[in-house]
Amino acid sequence: MIILSEERHHCEIQPALLEEMMPIYEYYCFDCRKKVSIFYRTVSAARDAEPVCPVCGGQRLHRLVSRVRVLHSDEDRLERLADSSLMAGLADEDPRAVARFMREMKHELGEEADDPELDEMIGRLEAGESPETIEAGLGLDDYGNSVS
Repeated sequence: MIILSEERHHCEIQPALLEEMMPIYEYYCFDCRKKVSIFYRTVSAARDAEPVCPVCGGQRLHRLVSRVRVLHSDEDRLERLADSSLMAGLADEDPRAVARFMREMKHELGEEADDPELDEMIGRLEAGESPETIEAGLGLDDYGNSVS
């Protein structure tokens, strides 16, 4: 069982659950100079292990602090997207406001994967370029369909 305290950033995990967790730790390998992930069956297995780089077999690894993901319900995500401060500027068709909204929507919907086209579009909006100009440059109509 995971217990959340009144403080936003504090979480206490019961010891029995800790042994059931299957952690993935990230390391930096000084031999091949890559960031690698190593999966362990239990926390105690990770604690007792001497990590070995899965890429080059090197043993000179430094454990990194990994990003923590917090799961939110779909209802929570939609509620955050409905925040009036996030909507500011959308009615005026401000490209920067559209970019801010798109970036937040991407984040809230869990779209953290690299999407070069979306990132390019957001970057161009943040630079003040109009959505119509971007669509025309990408060969899209008003509905996002390709015009060939």
